[in-house]
Amino acid sequence: MNSPSDPRPRLVGLPPVIARGTRLVALGSFPGVASLQAGQYYAHPRNQFWPLVGSILGEPLPQLPYVERVARLRERGVGLWDVYAACRREGSLDSAIEAAELNDLASLKRRAPGLVAVAHNGGESARHRRHTEALGLPVWQLPSSSPANASWSFERKRQAWQQVFAAAGLVR
Repeated sequence: MNSPSDPRPRLVGLPPVIARGTRLVALGSFPGVASLQAGQYYAHPRNQFWPLVGSILGEPLPQLPYVERVARLRERGVGLWDVYAACRREGSLDSAIEAAELNDLASLKRRAPGLVAVAHNGGESARHRRHTEALGLPVWQLPSSSPANASWSFERKRQAWQQVFAAAGLVR
């Protein structure tokens, strides 16, 4: 609903991709414009999430239809969600997020009883690590998979993400 003082629409995020067997949940900040329009996590073609995770898990995730990508993540114990449930924002940059409403991060252990770790995808998400640390699990900040994070090469991001997936027992 729009407020009279702020004509921008309130944007609502995507539902969590979390199963009872989720071992590691990757938390973004809030879906970008392309993801909101598609109703899919990491839908922007230049976002490196699907290539990163696919290369770590040995799965052809970027080539698969979204429904199958998500199914493969669930099978492998990986969950997706965002720290923000809703916000106001022009464009897709995290720096433009305003009037953000947090998701119920305390519910993660109930949603995923097998959860062993949480990974924040980027700095904006990690600003809320106190909420995930309260779960009593290991919490990591990963380099953002966003195309806006051009200072990290794909291989450098992949190495950082690989370490977290290995620590969570998802890969060797």
